[in-house]
Amino acid sequence: MNYKKLGNSGIFVSEICYGAMSFTGSKGWRHISKTNQKEADELTAIAIDNGINFIDTADIYSEGASEIMLGKALGKKRKDIILTTKFGFKVGDGVNDNGLSRKRVIEACNESLKRLNTDYIDLYLIHAADFTTPLEETLSALNDLVRQGKVRYIGCSNFYGWQLVKANSIAEKNGWAKLIVNQIYYSLLGREAEYEMIPAAIEENIANTVWSPLHGGILSGKYLDKKNWPKDTRISEPGAHFPYDLEKGEVIIRTVIRIAKENKVSPAQVSLKYLLMKKGVTSLVIGAKNKEQLLDNLNTVNWELTKEQFDELENLSTPKNVYPHWYYEYFRKTELEKGAHL
Repeated sequence: MNYKKLGNSGIFVSEICYGAMSFTGSKGWRHISKTNQKEADELTAIAIDNGINFIDTADIYSEGASEIMLGKALGKKRKDIILTTKFGFKVGDGVNDNGLSRKRVIEACNESLKRLNTDYIDLYLIHAADFTTPLEETLSALNDLVRQGKVRYIGCSNFYGWQLVKANSIAEKNGWAKLIVNQIYYSLLGREAEYEMIPAAIEENIANTVWSPLHGGILSGKYLDKKNWPKDTRISEPGAHFPYDLEKGEVIIRTVIRIAKENKVSPAQVSLKYLLMKKGVTSLVIGAKNKEQLLDNLNTVNWELTKEQFDELENLSTPKNVYPHWYYEYFRKTELEKGAHL
């Protein structure tokens, strides 16, 4: 396993982060998975034994079942893990049971600590932006949790680039804890994060960790044959998970499958390896319904894509050149042709 520094902190995390969203128990998100406690214990042990020290969950996953099961699965190994959980989505029927108010930040943290059976959360993430609550209120509450020792580091998920910069500017102005992570969607089928989110994070020394790096399993290659679509899956048809260009996506997936055969690895490993080679990526959050999937994903760190293979995937999946990116690229090219520098 390889390890990378986590943003502007002093800790190092594994390139592969184990995501516990699939821990559902008997009453959880059965459309996601059907993982019981015994299976969760086994999968967590396999992940840790293979060098993973970074594990992710959230209060909303299976209405808290994921946190409870993960806390039990970690047991005495808790101290060796950088444990991440998230908050912000609606978790109850009350009008204030969601969002990023001071009230909700404090309550959510205490509830997660109880479910996880731990005294502290290593990395506490805002699950999504709240456009009602001022960032100052949220960051102040999170800073209090850090000072109390309930949280070690803070971060966010799905923030715009401008929100990252604004948040850390507010924190710096007030002497508060800064965001060190933005957990983002990023894959060969969706590289829009390269427009603003990844550059902003790099500029702010914020780590980018990636959720759904296989686009919900589409990049594993098992969904390509529309006539033999997998039955035990939450994805009912192409494009039913998250939006992507289906025509372009099919070309990318077929290329991934071909490169996988060339390297004698799985298509999932090719898709994950590509992201690990991208600038600004610290760790990939992978989920696994069974031991075979987990071990296959873990093998991603044991081989290398050639430059030619990486470049082919890079060129095939390049996102549309939106403004102002095309504007600066146009003038940079013009100036270079003149022998000048921009």
